[in-house]
Amino acid sequence: MTAPGASNSTTGALYVVATPIGNLDDMSARALKVLRDVSLIAAEDTRHSLRLMQHFGIPTPLAACHEHNEREEGSRFITRLLAGDNVALISDAGTPLISDPGYHLVRQARAAGIQVIPVPGACALIAALSAAGLPSDRFIFEGFLPAKSVGRKARLELVKEEPRTLIFYEAPHRILECLQDMEEIFGPDRPAVLGRELTKTFETLKGLPLSELRAFVEGDSNQQRGECVVLVAGWSEPEGEDAIGAEARRVLDLLLEEMPLKRAAALAAEITGVRKNLLYQVALDKQKGV
Repeated sequence: MTAPGASNSTTGALYVVATPIGNLDDMSARALKVLRDVSLIAAEDTRHSLRLMQHFGIPTPLAACHEHNEREEGSRFITRLLAGDNVALISDAGTPLISDPGYHLVRQARAAGIQVIPVPGACALIAALSAAGLPSDRFIFEGFLPAKSVGRKARLELVKEEPRTLIFYEAPHRILECLQDMEEIFGPDRPAVLGRELTKTFETLKGLPLSELRAFVEGDSNQQRGECVVLVAGWSEPEGEDAIGAEARRVLDLLLEEMPLKRAAALAAEITGVRKNLLYQVALDKQKGV
């Protein structure tokens, strides 16, 4: 099998092959051909992938390439590639390297001058984003959050004011705790979408404000099963009085008790760093009783 665009070099190619995340009909014809034609398949879990290969009648040998052996065993695959064998890399589901093993093998292959060829297909985060109804022109993928609440909240605080759509993966036994922490850090009204068991029989795509989404999951134990993708709308800069923050409002109120409106707004701007015209408008609205 000759890699597209490859030279006549005797070195093999590493194919990074996406597999279905649920619905087996999502396996592409190209992926099937690659998996049949390569000499070896590097799989995250050989037992899991063997069932997939048997379903499609693919006899290609499998070898383990998971997070616990990837660094050490990578040289085994590189040796085969340098000897001229083509190798495919797959994960348990979806696109390899996206919160799955494979990074070290791909990096070693590229460092050795081996051609790395993507064979695209299913990816849970992209599938969820495409159907979520949240802005998709700019987004960030945070993968799995820390398992413990303290670490999870700390990570969420770091992206609290991120304007791009946020995408997370979460395990089913932590999905409720995750949504509770998101509600606390991002606020109850932040729009969010839960994508659960995507492409499978009991697929869920539910969009609600975080407080309502948390309540939805809390009230239905079925929503606490299966693989989860959580999408959260990016932060929007507040307008009007909310934009200046509680401390700036406190400073402004104190100054308004001692001096004229215009001077109070100017001095509050110097103290807090908030724009003078915004503070002036808030003070004016306050005087008018707006």
